[in-house]
Amino acid sequence: MTESSAPPLLRVLAVGAVAFFTLGLIQAMYGATLPMFQARFGVETGVVGVIASAHFLGSALAPPLTGAALARLSVRRVVVACLVVLALGVSGVALAPAWGVAVGAAFVGGLGLGGVSACLNAVYAALGQRPVNLVNAVFGVGSMVSPLLVAALGARGLAWPFLTVALCAALTLLAARLWGVPGLPSRPPAASDAAAVRGLPLLFAALIGVYVSLEAGYGAWTVRYLAGLGRADAALVLSGFWGALTLGRVLTGTWGARVPPERLVLGGAALVTGCSLAALLPALAPVACVLAGLALGPAFGSLLAWATRLMPARQIPFLLMAGSAGGVVSPFVLGQAVTAFGASAVPLALMLLGAALTLLCAVMLRRTGPAPV
Repeated sequence: MTESSAPPLLRVLAVGAVAFFTLGLIQAMYGATLPMFQARFGVETGVVGVIASAHFLGSALAPPLTGAALARLSVRRVVVACLVVLALGVSGVALAPAWGVAVGAAFVGGLGLGGVSACLNAVYAALGQRPVNLVNAVFGVGSMVSPLLVAALGARGLAWPFLTVALCAALTLLAARLWGVPGLPSRPPAASDAAAVRGLPLLFAALIGVYVSLEAGYGAWTVRYLAGLGRADAALVLSGFWGALTLGRVLTGTWGARVPPERLVLGGAALVTGCSLAALLPALAPVACVLAGLALGPAFGSLLAWATRLMPARQIPFLLMAGSAGGVVSPFVLGQAVTAFGASAVPLALMLLGAALTLLCAVMLRRTGPAPV
């Protein structure tokens, strides 16, 4: 299949749905299986987290490799290769005879996941904000199903949840074979206009980095902050945050074509800033955290769709490196802020990040104007 002959939209979304569901499963699986790794390999509590770190390190290193591969190979070949790497990695984790082998296999699986994610995010962003938000919503569904899968299969052994992910990767390969994988446009509609804007990739990288910092900050520190307020339902609120974020992506994928992507990102940034401020009030904090998830939901996919209207879609994997950096740095910096200033530093820091995202959106709009339709 050539890159210019994309299959019909429903078939394209079917391939993306299978792929992103698989990615969501494995992304959330390590946290749920850490006690099982301890029991199987006899590692200490302070050591077992290394396997999750190896996975995320692999996924963080994959985007630039994917971007370089897309400069020479078709989307289909890159996606197929990354799916094979993912399947081999998670199978290695499932069947590893020793702890070091499991950690190495987790790194390989992370490379595969990061490659598939970077490549398909570029593809679906080029198709528009509806497709990219819908497939990322399915990623959220996979992340929510993952702990249930571990609970259902984990009693039979650590291997079974990871072998299930390998099977899902194989099904994704089959879907790509049957329905094809869409290609990338050679250039965005406004490439000639955007070329005159200095620092455009840097601005989009900053936007993506700040967005992921917000998402990771809420994910890592909501429970700690609410527990400090004496909330017994802190974990339930965090679940509501992720559920609302997924709902926001579904709503954007369903009706997002009616609103330009830059307006969705700007509106979401302003709303999450207000939610973070409201979270300072104990009575409003739970509702504010859930609403923050709804505000953030459309931002990631719409950011990518906005970027592909002004830049070549093949540059998207390089931009995603900034997102990886934000996901690594934000929870650590927030932890240092909590240590120094107490739990109230969490909503204050998130409010500052929201304000920074809003400001960056305004700067981008001022420099580029509205994204072309």
